[in-house]
Amino acid sequence: MAEPASSRLLSLEGIHKHFGGIVAVDGVDFDLGHGEVHALVGENGAGKSTLMKVAVGFHQPDEGRVEVDGEPVAFRSTRDAEAAGIAIIPQELDQFPHLSVAENLAVGRARPRRRWGGIDWDALAETARRQLGELGLDLDVTAPLGLLSAANRQVVAIARALAGDARVVVMDEPTAALSERETERLFAIITDLSSRGVGVVYISHRLEEVFRIADRITVLRDGHHVRTATTSELDTDELVRLMVGRPLGEQVPRSDRSVGDTALELRGLTRAGAFADIDLVLRRGEVLGLAGLIGAGRTEVAQAMFGVAPADSGDILLDGEAVSIRSPEEAMRRGIAYVPEERRSQGLVLPFSIRANISLSSLERLSRGGLINRRAERELAERSATALAIRGAELGAPAAHLSGGNQQKVVLSKALAREPGILLFDEPTRGVDVGAKAEIARLIDRLAADGNAVLVISSELEEVLALADRVAVMREGRVVGELAGTEATQERVMALATGSAKPDDEAAPAQAQP
Repeated sequence: MAEPASSRLLSLEGIHKHFGGIVAVDGVDFDLGHGEVHALVGENGAGKSTLMKVAVGFHQPDEGRVEVDGEPVAFRSTRDAEAAGIAIIPQELDQFPHLSVAENLAVGRARPRRRWGGIDWDALAETARRQLGELGLDLDVTAPLGLLSAANRQVVAIARALAGDARVVVMDEPTAALSERETERLFAIITDLSSRGVGVVYISHRLEEVFRIADRITVLRDGHHVRTATTSELDTDELVRLMVGRPLGEQVPRSDRSVGDTALELRGLTRAGAFADIDLVLRRGEVLGLAGLIGAGRTEVAQAMFGVAPADSGDILLDGEAVSIRSPEEAMRRGIAYVPEERRSQGLVLPFSIRANISLSSLERLSRGGLINRRAERELAERSATALAIRGAELGAPAAHLSGGNQQKVVLSKALAREPGILLFDEPTRGVDVGAKAEIARLIDRLAADGNAVLVISSELEEVLALADRVAVMREGRVVGELAGTEATQERVMALATGSAKPDDEAAPAQAQP
């Protein structure tokens, strides 16, 4: 990594930003040097994304100023910032899934034209292939973006940012949907950018990545600047203490749990092209972890259980009785809740208020004669906001105003509002800070201790092992092994997930006793 340069590419001085009565950023200073990777860390709601949105013109500061190369600027939009060489890759990608990959790369930029004025689609595609090739990616650039995996959509977003000859690139949780190999590719890209003098602002909750990639680290807490230091001046414990204001235990204690009867069972569940012959047993009072690499079919299985994309064949049994679940409404009526991986597109209605989002799955319980009991809705939202420590905006404000982690808490609140007995969590802590991760882990543990049946899908293997009583491992659309809690190690799970397990290591289905 390059040493921070004395001249600054980007400087933010005394930035203040309020949303109504909520103070998002309060007098924060931040700067970035040529060829520097400067990490910005803090809990959800600390002000990280808001500060960077001010830097790129998405928000206008209430006070303070932005400088580029020592000169004051007043960006009125992200287009202005891009023209000045400053690009942002947001945590929740702002893309057009129905347009092609090539068209997404060209959004907001001049498109090549033929002599008679029409778009030169061949030239557009060739430019897209070159841009992606620079990142080591070979894709069908004429295919709709929505057909790509979340990881490849993220790389397309990076390619678009770099295509504008950016001198400053802001990356907000860039590895949240990436595999280990794809993360390594991203780090190689960042190293190359740094060597060419490009400054990178790196926002991440994955502290091991921060220590690996960053030259300096700035910590925000509750909208305030806490400390800026070189990476070598800090360790993980000190950084966590700065972020949350207190030491944080490394492991969430697991409650004594009494495993009960089978709540849900899958027998031979199959959906063509997604998964095949899935056998799973989920019991009351336990957490079943579902592990595997990206693309293994974990999310697809959960969505079939919830009726989002029903299976073609096989059986789902609830309390020993075969049932047909063809829609989320049917799943919810049967006491199943699902917290999706993609919270913004699948879990929230962003223009709706926080209160309305929390109550969205419970409207029939809050309504009479077609009219919503607003008092009951408000009380439900207030209880949820207190129980899950939702902060960052008033309950009447749009959910879009919340940070990613607090949006996740709203999705959790919506799912729990119906008091389900079976809970399916898909990447419940993605994009969530260390403090909120611990809160969500305690919540999952408490739900199982209270007798609920819980399924947890997570790409963070340590999280799965810490939470789960049993771990089922998927590879290429099939369950390839199951490990009891005492047998589950990172090495054994990864061996199963990658297909490198020796015959003696293959795990037979672990049958937990009620």
